[in-house]
Amino acid sequence: MVRCSRFALLLSFSICSFAADQPSPPPIQDNSFLIEEAYNQEPGVIQEISTLARFWNSKDWICTFTQEWPAPADWRHQLSYTVAWQHAGAFPQSGSGLGDLLLNYRFQLLGSGETRVAFSPRMSLIFSTGDGSKGRSLGGTGVQTNLPLSVVIFPKLVTHWNLGATIVPHATNPVGVHASTYGYNLGQSFIWLAKPGFNALLETSYSRFQAVAAPGQTQWLPCFYVSPGVRWAYNLRNGLQIVPGIALPMGVGPSHGEKGVFLYLSFEHPYRSIARK
Repeated sequence: MVRCSRFALLLSFSICSFAADQPSPPPIQDNSFLIEEAYNQEPGVIQEISTLARFWNSKDWICTFTQEWPAPADWRHQLSYTVAWQHAGAFPQSGSGLGDLLLNYRFQLLGSGETRVAFSPRMSLIFSTGDGSKGRSLGGTGVQTNLPLSVVIFPKLVTHWNLGATIVPHATNPVGVHASTYGYNLGQSFIWLAKPGFNALLETSYSRFQAVAAPGQTQWLPCFYVSPGVRWAYNLRNGLQIVPGIALPMGVGPSHGEKGVFLYLSFEHPYRSIARK
């Protein structure tokens, strides 16, 4: 039986705060784990995000690196890329290797990190740079969209909502069989701003993706996770904010029994050649 692809699951998550000289430290804001927040990068600021997800039962693990850049002329436009290095537990002898590549574009359609409500749709191109025969790829070039909505409920409580879809017109399974595959993802999170430099997170993510089962035939595979976590910040005087974090995703419903660990590390800092303009 084809199992739930953790790589496809993570592709539906987040693709994944500027610390200037201020009297008080800036809050942690655009550093969600599994759920994508709706805040684009501020003008003149870039962000590098590294993650590691490890699942115990399936033996799957994946490392990702994402770099986000605001457009110099208009920060509402944001470009980023995501690269992955991973291992599929279903192929224990295959080792680890490069996964698929994502090129992402986001537009800040509503609000910003300074407003109560923000909305920033994303569109991504998925390139099949991983080895599908070893479970490290969706098996074809595809597109993905996500609609993140962020709402400040109270000064210390923020929630994020996600709705997205993924299409791979010519996907290939590990034995070389082709079919078109579709998927969708739903997500929601609560962020408790316990302190400006320390937050607690509770994220919920549900997704259903099709896997190629036979020529022209697919099978729906659902994944459902609840993930509690924490994140904290180190704000340096030169404008660098470092945000580590850890979460413990737990499978419920169709993913009952699966457990894992999610590690997060972000570096957010001014890009001086842009910031001077």
